[in-house]
Amino acid sequence: MTAEIITIGDEILIGQIVDTNSAWIAQQLNHIGIALVQITSIADQGDAIRQALSSATSRADIILCTGGLGPTKDDVTKQTLATYFNTTLVRDVDVLAHVESIFKKFNRPMLEVNNRQADVLANARVLHNETGTAPGMWIEENEKIYIIMPGVPTEMKYLMQNEVLPKLQGLPNQYAISHRSILTAGIGESFLAEKLHSFEEDLPPHIHLAYLPKFGQVRLRLTGSSLMEQALEKEMEAYSSTLMELVKPYFVGEGDVLLEQQLLTRLKNHQLSLSTAESCTGGYLSHLITSLPGSSAVFKGGVVSYSNELKEQVLGVRASTLAAYGAVSEQVALEMALGAQKNFKTDYSMAITGIAGPDGGTDDKPVGTVWIAVAGKEGAKAKLFNFGKIRLPNIERSAANALVMLFYLLKEELVD
Repeated sequence: MTAEIITIGDEILIGQIVDTNSAWIAQQLNHIGIALVQITSIADQGDAIRQALSSATSRADIILCTGGLGPTKDDVTKQTLATYFNTTLVRDVDVLAHVESIFKKFNRPMLEVNNRQADVLANARVLHNETGTAPGMWIEENEKIYIIMPGVPTEMKYLMQNEVLPKLQGLPNQYAISHRSILTAGIGESFLAEKLHSFEEDLPPHIHLAYLPKFGQVRLRLTGSSLMEQALEKEMEAYSSTLMELVKPYFVGEGDVLLEQQLLTRLKNHQLSLSTAESCTGGYLSHLITSLPGSSAVFKGGVVSYSNELKEQVLGVRASTLAAYGAVSEQVALEMALGAQKNFKTDYSMAITGIAGPDGGTDDKPVGTVWIAVAGKEGAKAKLFNFGKIRLPNIERSAANALVMLFYLLKEELVD
């Protein structure tokens, strides 16, 4: 069976809120073998709702709608649905009693507009919303299922977990959906695609491979679907093993792992420590590391040495090096990494110096010029990167590539 999600609300379209509901619903549907074909966000307007419903009905077996169920005039979903399904709105006595109990609990007066929360479609099965005043609705028409839920995430999740998912799991002929993810680092998406061309060609029609690139990393995801769950799992395991062998030089880990987490785990297993020295990234690299639980077992600390004075005083970068080569140079990056390693007494270190932008560049060192160095058992090595002109992506790319460089250094120096 297939499903489509329709999110209703102007607040989503103008960016006032982020649509987290769709991602969460998609995960839940995937777990029970229902494939999602599309997610659509629309304004809380009658014509938009009717058009979205008609389009979704032509594509999917199950249509899940969130939002637009409030009692105010700008929430027109219920009235539009009544017209779309050629039915009427009726006031549900049980829902009304529930709404009244909520207002009584908080000692708030209940207005006539609040009574409208108990209005439901006459052709719908009411889904009880214990956490709020807007009930959900389940409608079956022309062999399609329509599920109407409020947009408040806590209320939507309650209805999904307690009302919707149990009903969906009882439907016949559901496919099993299986995923296998593999994280790689240090190889581009196009190079991976060329390397895996024959592998992809040999995949059966019910299994496909997706590439999810992210700043020096590519996550490979195998997705399979079948009515025979056990047979599918065996197939997925076999193809996943083959895929891991093909990308072995670039393999970081399985599942939804993060590169920084894998690096910390490896350093911890070897009882090794790590430090950072950052200039243009302003602590972002350290943030990626310390945002992970257990990072204190490996990460001793770091320094944001924006000024040349701090590079000299804290990291031991020589004034003569700065004068001769400038702060954004291979020589300074190496001395920063070695200085962090020495002064913080760590086994490994990463250092970044560059021009994040949007200004500060020169003809020989334009915006986006970044030097990254890593230090380990046998000294330090540095690499030059030339990114773009936009500050935030430059910062993110710099930190990501520092992690990739550390990944390869650990592969060279450590034996598991």
